[in-house]
Amino acid sequence: MTEAEAAERLAEAGLADARREARKLTRIAEDRGVSLAELAARRAAGEPMSHILGYRDFWEHRFEVTADVLDPRPDTETLVAAALEAPFSRVLDLGTGSGCIVLSLLAARNHATGLGTDLSEAALAVAGRNARRLGVQDRAALIRSDWWQAVSGSFDLIVSNPPYIAADEMAALQPELSYEPRMALTDEGDGLSAYRVLVSGAPAHLAPSGRLMVEIGPTQGAEVAAMFEAAGLESVEIRPDIDGRDRVVIGTMVPTKR
Repeated sequence: MTEAEAAERLAEAGLADARREARKLTRIAEDRGVSLAELAARRAAGEPMSHILGYRDFWEHRFEVTADVLDPRPDTETLVAAALEAPFSRVLDLGTGSGCIVLSLLAARNHATGLGTDLSEAALAVAGRNARRLGVQDRAALIRSDWWQAVSGSFDLIVSNPPYIAADEMAALQPELSYEPRMALTDEGDGLSAYRVLVSGAPAHLAPSGRLMVEIGPTQGAEVAAMFEAAGLESVEIRPDIDGRDRVVIGTMVPTKR
């Protein structure tokens, strides 16, 4: 198959930038000595380009990506940018997946230590390889935990990009998302159950003046912000992503008065 034929195949599949993607697939085929026709068929079927490449560039680094983890997206960089606006020394990332959030934060703050949790052992293996690739493995602990279940201690920064797609919205999603782990996408409920768990447990693990930050779906800002306020967090705000959509909710733990 030629590059032009690959572009035609991708265009027939409805991909918006078929020529550019065909050029990328051609380079992959040449570099790896594999069939361009096979790569084009995979992409035309909806497999994400990041899975074919085996990586995704996120924030300032390149992260390994497999079907075992959520594909890092530019929207999530909004959370990383907000987290880096203030100092932190100990960070917790609940549902870490590829580790892209906590590892990006640790790479940017060489004095900090972090804990990443996930229910998936396969995801933790990917995160571990990414930690070694970024050279932060000595400062990043990765453990299997069902949200707070295996977490102890306090943190001055807690972050999470939990599953926030409602179960009844899954059928309408882009075909590419079927290649990502379902449990990283949906809570199999109303899309808000993970936030209820995260917010209810956060006060017990936030240091005084510690910050909680979560990524949200673009219609969930008001409801999640209300959860933060009900839990006693202050200075609650909603941050937009690069497209102006609500993307991150932030709250601060009130220092205990003596």
